[in-house]
Amino acid sequence: MDKARDPNFLKQRRLKRIIMGAIAAIVVVVVSVAVSRLKPAAPTVDGGSVWPEQVKRGTMVRQVHALGTLVPEEVRTIPAISAGRVEAIPVLPGSPVKANTLLVKLSDPTTVKGLGDAKAALAGAEADLANLKATLQTALLAQRSTLANLESESHQASMVSEIDQGMLAKNLVATLDAKTDADKAEALKQQVALGQEQLASMAASDSAQIASAQAKVDQQKNQVVLAQSLVDSLDVRAGIDGILEGLDLGNGATLQVGQYVTVGTAVAKVVQPEKLKATIKVAETDVRDVAIGQSASVDTHNGIVPGHVMRIDPNSQNGTVNVDVALDGPPPPGARADLSVDGVVNIETLNNVVYVGRPAFGAPNQTVSMFKISPDGKTGTRVKVELGKASVNTIQIIRGLNVGDWVVLSDTSAQDGFDEIRFSPPVAAVH
Repeated sequence: MDKARDPNFLKQRRLKRIIMGAIAAIVVVVVSVAVSRLKPAAPTVDGGSVWPEQVKRGTMVRQVHALGTLVPEEVRTIPAISAGRVEAIPVLPGSPVKANTLLVKLSDPTTVKGLGDAKAALAGAEADLANLKATLQTALLAQRSTLANLESESHQASMVSEIDQGMLAKNLVATLDAKTDADKAEALKQQVALGQEQLASMAASDSAQIASAQAKVDQQKNQVVLAQSLVDSLDVRAGIDGILEGLDLGNGATLQVGQYVTVGTAVAKVVQPEKLKATIKVAETDVRDVAIGQSASVDTHNGIVPGHVMRIDPNSQNGTVNVDVALDGPPPPGARADLSVDGVVNIETLNNVVYVGRPAFGAPNQTVSMFKISPDGKTGTRVKVELGKASVNTIQIIRGLNVGDWVVLSDTSAQDGFDEIRFSPPVAAVH
């Protein structure tokens, strides 16, 4: 026979179940909140693969780094002075040449004929000048002879007139005869004066005619010199000592035997390899700090040569500006035009500043986060760092780090979501 259950017992049992359920729900909520507030476990990074660097205080030289090439300071482009057809190319590109080395031999019958015509015209002008001189000399001699006869007659007439005057005083000669002899002497004096004037006029006229004929001769001589220079220019020579860089027509085509070139066509280029400069391509963001005269260095991969900035191109191309660096020392062996080089320009010297190696991330005058390495090298803690001025390999620290701190400079973008990382094995550099 079943016993009746106590109503109070059932109520207590039901209440106990409700309390236990409530406690379980509260526990679930508390655990969920606690789990949500837990920080993710610090990731492990290979301590041997990071790039550590210690913060220092001292002198920091701001530098700008850029790639470029060696360029000859003097490049002589040699044009064709005379038009002609290429008959021979005795020297190939890359060969050393002297100033009188024949690079290209041209031929042109019209140019050669022009020289012959000029020489013939000169010979004709010289003949005309010689004939004129002979003719004028003959006329001048005739005038001088006539003048000499007049002077002799005038002298005799003057003597007769003087004698007549003495005899007239003694009534030994008729007055009419004495006057006649005096008039004759005077007339001869006037003829002598006129003859002298005519002789002087002839001499002046002769000089003018000879000068005019001589000018024609000189003009023809100049024509011969010009024609001869055109013929000589058919032999295209280097003009300077150096290296024949190319036989380029300027449009990418190479000069060939049999080609006809016109006047002014660039047929060759000669450079002087011992006179080189470096042309480096500096980023537009960096070139504002570059100034003419700043010291620089050029790494030819076979030696470093000191230099200085000598020119800054006013225009930019593809985000870079060409900067010419003069070499202050002799280029190392093997240096040649178009050789790739690394250039460094010294912008500014900062004294007594806190600096560190330039990280793989972050730009000058920005605030970035970096991992500061613990003294035991086992962990890294993220800190905010304000950066200042930057150089090629270093950057100024404004605040966030102290002298002696070690930081990670290598790329840590994979750990952007963590405030702490662990190094395994520990970073050895900090010990």
